[in-house]
Amino acid sequence: TDVDGSFKIDVSPTDVLEVSFLGYDLYTVEVGDKASFVIPLKPKANELDEVTIVAFGKQKKSSVVASIETIKASDLKVSSSNLTTAFAGKIPGLISYQTSGEPGRDNAQFFVRGVTTFGYATAPLILIDGFESNADDLARMTPDDIESFSILKDASAAVLYGSRGANGIVMVTTKSGQEGRVRINARVDVNVATPTQIPEMIGGVEYMQLYNQALLSRYPDREVYYSEQKIQSTMRGENPMIYPNVDWYNMLFNKQTVNTKANLNVSGGGKIANYFVSAGFDNETGLLKVDNRNNFNNNIDINRFNLRNNVIFKLSPTTTLDTR
Repeated sequence: TDVDGSFKIDVSPTDVLEVSFLGYDLYTVEVGDKASFVIPLKPKANELDEVTIVAFGKQKKSSVVASIETIKASDLKVSSSNLTTAFAGKIPGLISYQTSGEPGRDNAQFFVRGVTTFGYATAPLILIDGFESNADDLARMTPDDIESFSILKDASAAVLYGSRGANGIVMVTTKSGQEGRVRINARVDVNVATPTQIPEMIGGVEYMQLYNQALLSRYPDREVYYSEQKIQSTMRGENPMIYPNVDWYNMLFNKQTVNTKANLNVSGGGKIANYFVSAGFDNETGLLKVDNRNNFNNNIDINRFNLRNNVIFKLSPTTTLDTR
């Protein structure tokens, strides 16, 4: 349209016009035998592009100026069973790093407003469905259960939470059922985990030769620690029990391991209540080889079960009971 909202278009009597604008409901009209139209657009209720998530609810975007980042839950679906490892590179202004890949101890450290001089770094306030939670609760959440994921980064985060929100706020809202037919969703992930990088190790023969050279460079008058006969016998592999040359890494570790993740959720609702029920299963294993002759298993093998039950009861036209 032009600046006055007027427009001209060539149509046939059977055509249908659809008029849309950001923040307004779609307007549909049949052309028929009319040559001109007056098209009213009504503001759309709960338009996410025009509504900003704040501490205790939602406000119009025009009424709040804040640094708020929202990430789609689908972007958090990664092969890792730890949700915090999916943050890096997806949320502007969030610093994230991971110091360990050990299953069960692989939480990523993340900071919303950088690091401070006093105490170096403080984690943000984490709210799941409005309740304060810790990093472990967030790490074990299933992306299939998340409806919205937002980060409050500037001073507006401290308006309602005071100093607890000074380092930013991570807000997570889990899914709820909607009135209508039953919806069933299932997802199964099978991924292969391998070390990012393995240091290249030298063999026993090279080690003995280099050790002798280092000893000779420091103490030229001493005899070498490893005799030439021992080095040659190890090189020829004459008696592995007396002259061992073991690749300990390959003996102790597998090159890869297989992890499995599954989720099943059911949602729906009626005039009395809406429900969202979810069940998830995670299996993580380590890389250690286990000798069948041992009567114990020293490898990491973690099984997690995640259950969620969100039910909203409609007690009256103006009152609901939200249970999560």
